Amino acid sequence: MISTVDYHTGGEPFRIVTGGVPEIPGRDVLTRRENAPGHADHVRRLLCHEPRGHADMYGCFLVPPDDAGAHLGVLFWHKDGFSTACGHGTIALGAYAVHEGLVEADPDGETDVVVDVPSGRVTARVRCSGGRVEAVTFVSVPSYVLARDVGAAGTRVDLSYGGAIYASVPAGALGLSVEPRHLTALVEHARRIKAALAGHPATRHPADDRLSGVYGVIFYDELPDDDEGHARQRNVTVFADGEVDRSPCGSGTAARMALLHEAGLRGTLVHESVVGSVFRARVARVSGEGIVPEIEGMAYRTGRHVFELDPADPIGTGFTLR
Repeated sequence: MISTVDYHTGGEPFRIVTGGVPEIPGRDVLTRRENAPGHADHVRRLLCHEPRGHADMYGCFLVPPDDAGAHLGVLFWHKDGFSTACGHGTIALGAYAVHEGLVEADPDGETDVVVDVPSGRVTARVRCSGGRVEAVTFVSVPSYVLARDVGAAGTRVDLSYGGAIYASVPAGALGLSVEPRHLTALVEHARRIKAALAGHPATRHPADDRLSGVYGVIFYDELPDDDEGHARQRNVTVFADGEVDRSPCGSGTAARMALLHEAGLRGTLVHESVVGSVFRARVARVSGEGIVPEIEGMAYRTGRHVFELDPADPIGTGFTLR
């Protein structure tokens, strides 16, 4: 039996596994990510694949943090494996830690939930009022531009890092817009772009090759500033093998902020998703490695589950149709 607590952040699912996962060895979270496929991949498949999940499912295994400076360690997963970062998941983990009493929270203030993820140490800053969680701010790892105007699959992309490496493309450059009706075409373009960038020198992480490679392709539309004068964009992030982020994508927003800060943005970015949910992002500080973005959103619990696998079930750990 495998127990989970499920959330969504901006419409994007996040399944937190609370019991039933074998121990995953490793000296730190990044090493545990390397070892996870050999020890717990059957659990990932069971929870992520149909009939218990779907092709766009997302979740995590809770593991020990790297040291006492963090409250949680986490391994993020999706239908194709294990990722290095997940902003929408970090927002959900902040809400989860407070809801479950894992971290004592100020009922009328902000409380930091510190999380070790494969790309480093991040923070979920949970804001409460009257004992209720009202918002969670994801404080990212340092984020920075890797390359601009790189040719890929007949278009030009900008590459940046926000805990994972993303290629950014204006949807209009492909004759499309970030709308559900164009989603199939955008997924097809994302797969071609990602394949074209495989092994490209600009997709190498400068310090740790385990973080190299394009994780997602971000298509975006420029929108008019909001009533307060904040910059607005609408995006859809297609990650892994054709998976679509329903939220504005936390680590993708961090990667976008690196590009926008370099281009001169100094205020808040109102970042909308393909389903209309919103993150608000700003640069908290500039470090020697790049910028440290803060991305505010909210996560909501959707259920508690106990999953089983009947040993006689011929479908086993499930399947995907896409």
